This record gives sequence, structure tokens and C-alpha cells, in this order.
Amino acid sequence: MGIGKEVSSNNLVVEEFRTTGNKTPQYIAALSVCLGSVAAGTVLGWTSNIDLTKGILNNLEITTDQVNWIGSLVTLGGVFVCFPIGYFCDFVGRKLAMLSMIILFSIGWLLIIFASNVTMIYLGRFLTGIAGGAFCIAAPMYTSEIAEKEIRGTLGSYFQLLLTVGILVANVLGVYANIKTFCIVCFCIPLVFGIVFLFQPETPVYSLKKGNEEDARKAIRKLRGSGYDVDAELRELKVQIEAEKSLQISLKESLKKKATQKAFVISFGLMIFQQMSGINAVIFFTSTIFRQAGANFSFSPTIIVGIMQVIATFVSSTIVDKFGRKILLIASDSMMALSSVALGIYFTLQDRKILNEEQISVISFLPILSLCVFIVVFSLGYGPIPWMISSEVFPSEIKSVASSAAGTLNWFIAFIVTKYYQPLTVLIGTDITFYIFTLISISGTLFVYFIVPETKGKSLDEIQRELGGEKIESEGIDNKAFS
Repeated sequence: MGIGKEVSSNNLVVEEFRTTGNKTPQYIAALSVCLGSVAAGTVLGWTSNIDLTKGILNNLEITTDQVNWIGSLVTLGGVFVCFPIGYFCDFVGRKLAMLSMIILFSIGWLLIIFASNVTMIYLGRFLTGIAGGAFCIAAPMYTSEIAEKEIRGTLGSYFQLLLTVGILVANVLGVYANIKTFCIVCFCIPLVFGIVFLFQPETPVYSLKKGNEEDARKAIRKLRGSGYDVDAELRELKVQIEAEKSLQISLKESLKKKATQKAFVISFGLMIFQQMSGINAVIFFTSTIFRQAGANFSFSPTIIVGIMQVIATFVSSTIVDKFGRKILLIASDSMMALSSVALGIYFTLQDRKILNEEQISVISFLPILSLCVFIVVFSLGYGPIPWMISSEVFPSEIKSVASSAAGTLNWFIAFIVTKYYQPLTVLIGTDITFYIFTLISISGTLFVYFIVPETKGKSLDEIQRELGGEKIESEGIDNKAFS
């Protein structure tokens, strides 16, 4: 551990400073902000284990088409917020922006709890979708700006991890609690986030950008410990901020560069393949898929799926810097394709009456096994890594706008899939729908192999140079993109 020394002009006492900070306050800050991710996860998982068509919510008569809208309006909220939240974070600060989302969460859940008509549920889901989508942008931004580089990757993975925890909470509550209790707990989670996160500092990066060096100093001291060399990090951050200012060019000018064009193809392609794989249809309509499959279990399969998703996301956070992004994406999408085709085959055998009921019961394990494998391998690769690569391939001068655009595209595709999944199964059959997901996953695997570069172990500058056409030594699978 390095030591710095400072001599006081008053008493000539030598004070020693650490050049690496205390990691515990940083872990606490990251976990506290990601409690908002738990709140977002409950929003995403709310429809997975309840059947709203049975009048369980305030005795409202809700049609299947209305259920589709209730599920998909969350993603429209995410589409709506991706661009505004970036500007809002720059205007009021990362901390206040996220605390303000508690208002939207609260209003949204109250509308659902006291809904007297379906329109109130629609509005509640849209508002909670805005709040949840805001955390997809703001929480990773906060953790990246408060963390030392040695643990930035780990802290950055907490958002996706606690998002899956929130989905699991929703799965459990959907089984063991009545609908009102379920909604009340979801209403309380953002409030708990607010109480815990209120005591965390604003990021030093934001404070410096606003010219408030004293607040930045206090934040670093709180996040690193009292014996840390605050001045050294302040100087480094100032240099970084000034460098970013000097690099500012318009999006139009940046798009003339070969590296930027490739970055958009890579990032947008990964977002499209991630959502078109059918993941949100699986998460939103897990119980519906099992009912269609005729699966009969003494336990809730959605809870098992949720637990495995949490475990897989945790494992992914520990191995992504060891194995690399590209190999995990290829392995993930390949297994997703196998899982989708297995589900398609099951529904073909059942729905096309190829097997009788007794024969189908023998393979009744196949739906839960396929969905568990699908969600586990998605969580290991195609879930978190597209967001990670998106943050790595865009040049710094347009990263904010480009990342928001990628996020908007992601949420929009998620809306299309969740809104039209069930109508598509009615129109062409559940089996054909999953065969389409299979073809998309195969295409996504080929896209990663031929187009996506390995970014493991490379600096952001090296990535830009490689996208620009320079040959960079890489680990893992060679990049065949744009040769």
C-alpha cells in the first residue's frame, strides 16, 4: 500500500496518507443506491406470478389484451425516460435525481393499489416504469463515479444483481401474498431505498463539474476514509474532467469516424438481440408459459427460476473479467437458442397433439428445465454484458447521448416483445413463437462471433483504436469484425 506525506506549515507534523481507500464505504454506497434496483425489479416481475384476468385486483374485470398492456407499459416508461434522466442527473445531481424517483414509484403503486378501473393500473405501471427505467441509467452512473478503479467492475455489477433480487421478491410475493399485500410491499421498497440512500454523498465527479470542490472533498473522504490522500484524487478527477471538456464534439462530427459507426452497430445490435431473444416475455409471463405447458408442480417454478437468475447474475459478476465478454456472450446465446428450441419442441408435441396427455406428462419437466437454463445463461452473458460493452465502445465525447439512445432502443424492443408475445402465440402458436426466438438467438451468436470485439483487458483508448482499424493484441477469441 502506497503512502503519501504532507507537512503542516504550522507544526511541522508529518501526516501520512493512504493512496488506496477503504473499500467498505464504497460497497455500502453501491448497495444502498442499488436498493432502487430492487424496486425496479419488483416492477418488472409484478405480472410474472399473478393472473389479473381473475379479478384479484379490486374485483376488476381485466381482459387478456389489457393484461398485455399492463405488462408492456412498464417498458414504454423506460423508453420515455432514457434521454431525460441523463440531463436530469446533470441538472440536479445523481443523488437527488434518484431520490426524486421515489415520488414516481409511490404515485404509481398507489394508483395500482387503489385502482377503480384499468386506466389507473395503466398509469401506475407507466409511472413505475419511468422510475425503474431511470435507475437503469442513473444507478450505474452513480456507482461508476464513486468507486475506485480496482472495484468499479464489481460495484457496477450490483445494479443487475439487485434487479434480479427484485424480480425474485416479486415472484415470491406473487405466490405467498394476496395482491394488496404484494402491492403494498412494492410501495414500501422505494421508501426504504430513500431512507438508506439519503445518507450517502453526491458523487465527487458531479460536485467538481459544478465547481463545488469542498463537497467533492467531503464525498471522497467519506467514501475512502479519513486517512486517504484526497488531494491526489481531486487532482486526477480535475484532469479527467478537463480532458473530457476538450474532447467535446458534436454527434454529427463523431459519426463521421469509423470507430463511432462501428460502436453504434455493436451496441445497437447487442441491444436488439438481447431483447428479441424473448427474455422479457419469459420474465413477464413465466407463470402463463407454465400454465400453457400444463406443468403441474407442488412448488412455484417461478421462484426457482428467480433464485437461479440471482445466482447466475452473481456468478457473472465474478467471472466476466476472467473469461472475457465475447466468449460469455457466445456461450450464453448458444444455450439460449437450445433452450428456446426445446420449449418450441415441447409445445409442438403438446399443442399439435403429437403426443397424448400421458406421454406429455412424462416430459412435463422440460418447460421448467428449459426456462431455468434460458434465464441462467442469459444472466451469465446476454443480460449484463451488452450494457457493459455499450459503455466501453462509445467514445467519451458522445457516450452520454449514445448510451441513452442504446437504452431507449432496448426498452422499445422490450415493449414490442412483451406487448405482442401473447397475441403472436395465438396467431402462429407458442411453438412457432419460440422457434423464432431460437433463430434470433442463433443470429445473435453469429453477430457476436463476427462483429463484436473482445474488450477485456483493453483501455477505452485501445478499444477506440481497434474500432478505428488498428490491430490490437486481444485476449480470448480473435476479433473478426470489420476486417
